[in-house]
Amino acid sequence: MAQRLPAWSLFAALIAMAGLPIYIHAPKFFVDSYGVSLAALGGTLALLRLIDVVQDPALGWLAQATRPHRRGMVAGAAALMATALWGLFAVAPPVAPLLWFALTLTALFSAFSFLTIVFYAEGVAKAGRLGPNGHIRLAGWREAGGLIGVCLAATAPVALSALTDSPFTAFAAGFAALALAATLAMNREWSTAPAEPVAPLALFRPALSDRLARRLLLIALLNAAPVAVTSTTFLFFVESRLMAPGAEGPLLLLFFLSAAAAAPLWTRAAARFGAKPVLLAGMALSIAAFLWAATLGAGDTAAFAVICAASGAALGADLTLLPALFARRLSQVSAGTEAAAFGLWSFVSKLSLALAAATLLPALQAAGFTPGAQNPEPALFALTLIYAALPCVLKVTALALLSLTPVSET
Repeated sequence: MAQRLPAWSLFAALIAMAGLPIYIHAPKFFVDSYGVSLAALGGTLALLRLIDVVQDPALGWLAQATRPHRRGMVAGAAALMATALWGLFAVAPPVAPLLWFALTLTALFSAFSFLTIVFYAEGVAKAGRLGPNGHIRLAGWREAGGLIGVCLAATAPVALSALTDSPFTAFAAGFAALALAATLAMNREWSTAPAEPVAPLALFRPALSDRLARRLLLIALLNAAPVAVTSTTFLFFVESRLMAPGAEGPLLLLFFLSAAAAAPLWTRAAARFGAKPVLLAGMALSIAAFLWAATLGAGDTAAFAVICAASGAALGADLTLLPALFARRLSQVSAGTEAAAFGLWSFVSKLSLALAAATLLPALQAAGFTPGAQNPEPALFALTLIYAALPCVLKVTALALLSLTPVSET
């Protein structure tokens, strides 16, 4: 394809494989392989997540300042990401396992964040070259590739365990091969235009001084919060509220596959009807799914599977259209500082995850909820409120704010 959009999907898949799936696999791998305690891993992950959130604006500045060397920076970050993943899963810790866990994940997530910021910033210029609805069209290819990457990484170690005694080593090797292929495929897509010297804080001023860009950042924070809440409590809800231990993996896969399948449909609808009304429809679908989830109890696994499919499809709209609206606005008000602006975007998105991790689990504990135990009804009711009702309130707030926000469709 002359416009090389498949390369964007491939690179999106690479980045996505190093994100959420690592939070799923790494803790269990270190517990099973090295006997590290869950409490120690949980505390370490919370600290790493805080570092990850705080460093995103700095990485946005770095991406902007090193734009003339973007190809080399991307290649170096991709190599660092692949090396860190290999060290995490395929190298016996040369130091204390918990320290090795922290070091490799710090390198992995720093490279992941840098590549994410650069990738989305580069997309602003790329979309401008695609003609009408370029931002929506690019977002469809990009987010579909990312969601496929999440699905592959979430299931690959399980699938590889049937073929080898070292599935995580094989996964790390496959990731390194994909990193090489994706980096080569995208090599001609990176802009290397000279970057004018700008004071670090000044790079963020165009986005922060624009009322619509600020409003979209706030909507992004509110809109990411429901996903942060549900991802933090999903396993507990399935195991204790639905009484369906063992169903978590298939339900998660259904959720992400639904998001990947729906993403192209949302982009086509947005091209025809406009991004804002279609995104509002996706938010409404998500709210309906949350309301239904609030009514479920033990044994309602089949109904929850339908909810996973519906909420996953709604996530496809969130991941595709909201960043496209932000990118479109940046092309109008923040030309030349897109990487810094997407550093802010990444910051607010991850801030939701950090806040969820810091508040929801202690709240569940305070309500008397104990994972893996027979919980009293008040504790299960609290779990339902947190998993389903709280996201519904947050999503309604985001929907109301977006509906009141004037968004240009050109």
